Amino acid sequence: MIEYLIFLAISTATFALFALGLNLQWGFTGLINFGHIAFMTLGAYTTVLLSFQGVPLLLSAGIGAFVAALLGLIIGFATLRLREDYLSIVTIGTGELIRLMVNNQELPVGNTWISGSFGVQSYVVPLSTTPNLFFRLLMIAVLTLLTGITLFSLWRWVRTAQISARRNMAKNGSLQQEFTSRLIVGITLGLLAGAIYISGVIGLYNYNPKAGLMLLALLFLAFVFWRLEILVRSPWGRVLKSIREDEEVPKALGKNVFSYKLQSLMLGGAIAGIAGAFFAWQLGAIYPDNFQPQLTFDAWIMVILGGSGNNLGSILGAVIYFAYDGLTREFLPKIVPLDVERIGAFRVMFIGLILMVLMIWRPQGILGKKEELTLGK
Repeated sequence: MIEYLIFLAISTATFALFALGLNLQWGFTGLINFGHIAFMTLGAYTTVLLSFQGVPLLLSAGIGAFVAALLGLIIGFATLRLREDYLSIVTIGTGELIRLMVNNQELPVGNTWISGSFGVQSYVVPLSTTPNLFFRLLMIAVLTLLTGITLFSLWRWVRTAQISARRNMAKNGSLQQEFTSRLIVGITLGLLAGAIYISGVIGLYNYNPKAGLMLLALLFLAFVFWRLEILVRSPWGRVLKSIREDEEVPKALGKNVFSYKLQSLMLGGAIAGIAGAFFAWQLGAIYPDNFQPQLTFDAWIMVILGGSGNNLGSILGAVIYFAYDGLTREFLPKIVPLDVERIGAFRVMFIGLILMVLMIWRPQGILGKKEELTLGK
C-alpha cells in the first residue's frame, strides 16, 4: 500500500504539472491547445537522451523544458494568428507529428544510435542510489516542512473564505457555498497530504528510490504552483485574463496581444516539458506509444474538473482523476461482472458521465469562477 501511494503521488504530481501548463494556456489565456502532449514528449526525450551523454539530471530536465518552450515559440509564430478552431486543429496535429518523428527517427543513446520505435531504456533516474542516514533524515525534514506549508496554506485558504462568508452572509449567499466547497476540498487534500507524508517518511527511511523521486516531484510542483500564483496575480496575469475575455480590449490599451499569447504558450510548454522529465523518470523506459493524444485530453479533464483559471483546481483535478483511476481499477472488477476490455470501456464511459453532470451542475468546475467561464465563448 505504501509503494502504491508513492506511485500515485508521483503520477498525480507529474500530471498536476502537466495540467498547470495547460491551465495557463487555456484557463488564463484562452488558447485552445489540443497538442499539449508534444511539450511533454520533447521534455521527456530531451532529458533522458542528454542524461546518456553525461549531462546532470536536473540540468537535463531544465534543457528539456527549454526545448519544449522553443517548440511553443515555433507553434506560436505559426498558429497564434489563426482563429481558435484552427489553432486547436494545428496543435493536435503538432502533437502527433512530434510522436511520429520520435517513432521513426534514429536517436542518440549513449555512443550508439537506435531506432526510436525501440524506445529508450536503462537511463539514470534521480536519487536512485541509497543515501546515508543523515541525507535520508534531511529528506524527511524537507518533506515534513513541505507538508506543514501545504496544510497551513490550505487552512488559510479555507479560513479566508470563512471570514468573507461571515462578513457578507446577508448580502451574498454564494460566499457561504464557496466556503463549504473550500472546506470539503481543504479537508480532502489535507487528509491526502497526511497519507502521502506517512508513506513518504516510511519510504525515505527504509529507502525506496521512488520515494526520493516523489519528494523531488512534490518540490517541483510546489515551486511551480507558488510562482504561477504570483504570476497570474501580477499585471502580466491580468493581461492574460483580459485576452481570454476579449482580446480587443487589451489591444485598445496598447498591449501586444500576440506577444502575451506567445509567452503563455512558451511558459505552459516549459512546465509540460518538466512534467515530461518526471514522467520518463517514473516509467524507467519510454516508448513513442507512451505519448498518445489521450494524455492531452486527460489533462483537459483535470483542468475542467478542478476549474479552469484556477491553479489549485488543476491540482485538485489531477487528484480526483488519479483517485478515480486507482479506485476503479481496484474495486470496479469486483462490483461489475464484466471482462477486462469492457471494464476499461465502462470506466471511460463513467468518467464521461461525471463530466456531463458536472457541466450541467457546475460548468465552471469545482473551484472555478462562473464569471470567468470561457467555455462556449
